[in-house]
Amino acid sequence: MLPSHAASSNNASSSGTSRFDPRQTFAPYIYPQAPNAYRSASGKPGPLFWQNRADYQIKATLDPSSRKLSGSEVITYTNHSPDTLDVLWLQVEQNRYLKDARGAFTGEFPTEFTDGEHIASIEVEDASGRRRPATWVISDTRMQVRLPEALKGNGGQLRLHIAWSFTVPGEFGGRMDVNKTKNGDIFEMAQWYPRLCVYDDLRGWDTAPYLNSEFYLEYGDFDYAVTVPWDMIVAGSGELLNPKEVLTATEQQRLEQARHSDKTVMIRSADEIAQPSSRPKPRDPKQPGTLTWRFRMQNTRDVAFGASKAFIWDAARMNLPGGKTGLAMSVYPVESAGNAAWGRATEYLKASTEYFSKQWYPYPYPVAINEAGTAGGMEYPGITFDSKEAAGGDLHGLLAHEIGHTWFPMIVGSNERRDAWMDEGFNTFIDVYESDAFNHGEYAPKRDGEYAPHKGTPAEQMAEVLKDPQATPPLIGADMTPEKYRHPITYFKGAFGLVLLREQIIGPERFDDAFRKYIATWAYHHPSPSDFFRFMESETGEDLGWFWRGWYEHNLQLDLAVQKVAPIDGNWSHGAAVTVANLDQLVLPSTLEVIYDDGSKQDVRVPVETWQQHRSYVVLVEGTKTVKSVVLDPQHQLPDENRGNNSFTVK
Repeated sequence: MLPSHAASSNNASSSGTSRFDPRQTFAPYIYPQAPNAYRSASGKPGPLFWQNRADYQIKATLDPSSRKLSGSEVITYTNHSPDTLDVLWLQVEQNRYLKDARGAFTGEFPTEFTDGEHIASIEVEDASGRRRPATWVISDTRMQVRLPEALKGNGGQLRLHIAWSFTVPGEFGGRMDVNKTKNGDIFEMAQWYPRLCVYDDLRGWDTAPYLNSEFYLEYGDFDYAVTVPWDMIVAGSGELLNPKEVLTATEQQRLEQARHSDKTVMIRSADEIAQPSSRPKPRDPKQPGTLTWRFRMQNTRDVAFGASKAFIWDAARMNLPGGKTGLAMSVYPVESAGNAAWGRATEYLKASTEYFSKQWYPYPYPVAINEAGTAGGMEYPGITFDSKEAAGGDLHGLLAHEIGHTWFPMIVGSNERRDAWMDEGFNTFIDVYESDAFNHGEYAPKRDGEYAPHKGTPAEQMAEVLKDPQATPPLIGADMTPEKYRHPITYFKGAFGLVLLREQIIGPERFDDAFRKYIATWAYHHPSPSDFFRFMESETGEDLGWFWRGWYEHNLQLDLAVQKVAPIDGNWSHGAAVTVANLDQLVLPSTLEVIYDDGSKQDVRVPVETWQQHRSYVVLVEGTKTVKSVVLDPQHQLPDENRGNNSFTVK
């Protein structure tokens, strides 16, 4: 156990003392979760690994005038666990908008409240097709359904029939909203249907309430239909199944053109928004004045959609690995149009999705969509809600980040509600390199609210974050991380930790290979922090317990110092003896730059193992020239808290 001052911000070197104790820093690391037959010590799913499944069929109707969404769903739930389940737990997150919601006491929003989620009925259908009413109990944003007959494990299956409704909130507080434009409202629809909680081998039912941290969901296939007024466009997760019913012949032709075009194709232009001819007339007498949009998405954990009569719509082809293609699309109001803003949104989406697919893991869905609205940036499978006011580099970074969430946590399904650093941090990490790659670095390097937003190198800025004694460490949990530290810790520290692993500790060749294998191994599954830690150790061949403890479990600080430089045996022709020291509790490998009197330089790598038995160490540097000065970490790549002792000038 680390001493109570482990997170202290006092500068050890300023007092001339060292807080570093190798016995603590390199003590055997105790992983948060123990290995077993379900999750192996290699970080891979074990021989008895199981995961439950939830498939959804949903029908919903949106009434824009009353802002009411009503619907019904059939959930086919498969219990692959070895346990018999007498209840099911679902998330009913619209209750976050109740005045007495738990989340109303943890944050500043919402300021607009609703009457929450209304559950009209619940029935359970067994394998024989018999339907029986079920009782339910709602506690805040969770609903317990008490089954009339327990669901057996090892493949037991039932169908849950639920009817529900709610009023769409007008404020983006719970990651959905309705917002105004001059041509009509934009509805950003998420958390819009009751969703199964995860039942897993880590906690059983994971029923953390929705306070405003994100999600943890089961995978399955979705078929859903959304009925809206005839003049609205719906952009939804997955593939549109009935384009002939909801698009004009011209729009269908343009959409087909976009499937073969690397250039953005306009599906519905700004000039067409006010033209009734840009929308097909309703044909169903049972639903006068409305059209029903049908979508399908497979192997996903969620779906979301946007709807508005104000949408401009454009699209282009995405070129994916293995000769596959997909569609990148953007929908946005006229206020957001133009090449300085959302006119390039599809270009940004296409480029980032293609980059992530080539670099890490292929994009798995047929369509990727940007929707402009009030949301500053929010991700769902196949669709993202992004600020309609963003433009230029800010818009590029926003769209790349939000679609980057396809990989974390939409493909690699970590628990956002508890381990937000495993999606926000990992996603921000892959964004760093996407920013360098886009259009020959047009907006590089990545420097924004997610990553190194202030002056100095990312490492120098991270050193300042680590000095704050109130900053929470990543492993403490998403709901326990104050808003002040959400971006500095969850995003920035989470990402910079991977940058350190890739660039300083492991090296790109081994890291990239292991990280790709991690994504592929845990695709559509639920890895824990320990699974990630163990996997990266096993695949890269490094014992990294010291790093997991110092970087993720605690906010330990680094203070490397050069204390002395002298010629070996009193003669520079024999080389130099450089005394380096580690003065604080974090350790990292470092580069020692030796500068000679003729201006030439030599780099010496000081590995982490240097500090396993030493607080200071004499590095013997071969050479025959007179040393002028020595610098540790000359490129400022490490989060060193006191750079004043990193250099030594020979007198």
